Amino acid sequence: MPRSQRNDNFIDKSFTVMADLILKVLPTNRRAKEAFAYYRDGMSAQGDGEYAEALENYEEALKLEEDPNDKAFILYNMALVFTSNGDHEKALNYYIQALDLNGKMPQALNNMAVIHHHLGSLAEERGEADEADSRYDQAAEYWTKAIRMAPNNYIEAQNWLKTSGRGSVDVYF
Repeated sequence: MPRSQRNDNFIDKSFTVMADLILKVLPTNRRAKEAFAYYRDGMSAQGDGEYAEALENYEEALKLEEDPNDKAFILYNMALVFTSNGDHEKALNYYIQALDLNGKMPQALNNMAVIHHHLGSLAEERGEADEADSRYDQAAEYWTKAIRMAPNNYIEAQNWLKTSGRGSVDVYF
């Protein structure tokens, strides 16, 4: 049974009703509607912490979806799942794929920076200074790009760039 047919709470039921109404009135083809239904079920499963089910739904949505922008968001959500599971390299790969389809996703750049910063911290704890520096440099690069796209966001990242000396002055304007 599709996830959308077994909602247990008011919010999920309300979301499903609204999504179904949107699907019925959208002037789009059956394939795109089916892709959206899989995407919706993937988001619901992801919200419930059912990551394997979420990935299955996202994979089906990805097979059906033709719009590059929509594919980018499917890939972005898949990356979020891999991040949650601690599979950082796979998450980075999916973020890159999402950005290849839609280069205007500062949230993907931010998440990539967060992963690199985390991996840099782990390397630093292990005493691997070169690896830590490399990861921190990558974090700075991604945060700089994200901040340029969304200057009012990522204040903590802006502060880190300033205090670490890894940011350039033009990032903050």
